[in-house]
Amino acid sequence: MTGESFGAVLKRHAAATSDAVAVRYDEDSLTWRELDARSDGRAAQLLEAGVVRDDMVAIVLANGTAHHEWTFGAWKAGATPCILPSRLPAHELSAIVELAAPRVIIGSPRLPRIERRIIAADSPLPPETASILRAPASSWKAVASGGSTGRPKLIVDHGPPSLSAKIDQLIDFVSMPRGGTLLNPGPLYHNAPFLFSNLALVAGSQVVGMARFDPEKWLQIVERERVEWCFLVPTMMHRIWSLAPEIRKAYDLSSLTCVVHMAAACPVWLKHAWIDWLGGERILEGYAGTETPGTMITGTEWLRKPGSVGRVAPDTITIRNADGELCPPGKIGEIFFPAASAEGFHYIGAAPRLDDAGRMSLGDMGYVDVDDYLFLADRRTDMIIRGGANIYPAEVEAALDEHPAVVSAVVIGLPCEEFGHRVHAILEARPGVTLEIADVSAFVAERLAPYKRPESYEVVETPLRDDAGKVRRSALRDERLAWITARKPFQQ
Repeated sequence: MTGESFGAVLKRHAAATSDAVAVRYDEDSLTWRELDARSDGRAAQLLEAGVVRDDMVAIVLANGTAHHEWTFGAWKAGATPCILPSRLPAHELSAIVELAAPRVIIGSPRLPRIERRIIAADSPLPPETASILRAPASSWKAVASGGSTGRPKLIVDHGPPSLSAKIDQLIDFVSMPRGGTLLNPGPLYHNAPFLFSNLALVAGSQVVGMARFDPEKWLQIVERERVEWCFLVPTMMHRIWSLAPEIRKAYDLSSLTCVVHMAAACPVWLKHAWIDWLGGERILEGYAGTETPGTMITGTEWLRKPGSVGRVAPDTITIRNADGELCPPGKIGEIFFPAASAEGFHYIGAAPRLDDAGRMSLGDMGYVDVDDYLFLADRRTDMIIRGGANIYPAEVEAALDEHPAVVSAVVIGLPCEEFGHRVHAILEARPGVTLEIADVSAFVAERLAPYKRPESYEVVETPLRDDAGKVRRSALRDERLAWITARKPFQQ
């Protein structure tokens, strides 16, 4: 029913299928009736703490059923959940909390000391709680992002937590089942896992979550729970594909109707591998920012346009040069969204990047071909300019990721007296494998033009990307610039 608040939708599902499992993380599960009752209790706790309509409630929790009950509790109390990582350093958490100014923080007693009221996530529920459904907040979520500057900001979605026509269309747009089973392997403090998991509950689907991503466990859950829909990032896809073929083939994935991936560029070879494995119609790729509409493309359509993230609808995305002029087909420029895109959200701690006509940019570069298909190049702020030539790190990283001994690669630009910048590659090696730089260099030489090839390499043992496939490129760059200034050596 269009117009229902998310809290009312949950109550409707609880009345229809009260004893069916709504959400499960390992052995921790809640039925629809339990999720409804417990979120009523959490809403009561928030109201007792002084939460009023449109207040922020910071949810600083790891993946688990508690994340969902507090999220629905916030919506029922008329508040906006602000989702934050559960393991932020004190300085970073303080900076984001200062921006969000939440009425309360939901977290564990181990959170760094901060000048806000903290309610323990596992605090006892009120003994008796009536049904609670306050007027929905003006904004249904607030998501933290470092953005291209590395400084924290919040993206506040203006849509209320209600089953609007826009939400209904989004559920259908990503081919999400209504009443099926969705698997969420990603951290709920990132927008896409939070968005898709909670949309699945609104759609009446069971959510099976992972506390932390593990490639073989993902296969096990898909088979055991007969999962129909899943969101992955390319890092996860890479780790699953890197399992021994006999392990991948040992599991029945026939229940999967749709695997959606987005949030980072997917190497062309990896996309081909997944399409060959599962079939093109079961692979769906999306491109969008947390704050923008975007594009979608099936694997079958992608085979006709390898590397594309979808066809651009009329009067939406445009590609523009440094002077703001439209780029011709095939010419790389900055990606701009319609002016109306900036009306659906607001930033706290930053301002949207707008051109003179009010069109908005997320800082991404790309081009549209003669058939109106969008292809991404890289972020404007990540682009490396070497001797006047533009080098897009994503292209170099895609070539490096193909090497069988490389788990992940991050490419940054470091100072070079002769050319302005040099290409530096940071490599995460596969466990138990010795990564020979000479071998990697020869491997890349077969795939990239000379000016794009890394001039220096570094091997690290810690993961370069988090469970959501995100990388803090600016932090990696700043750290290495500091090492250069201090004349501190690092492996090359």
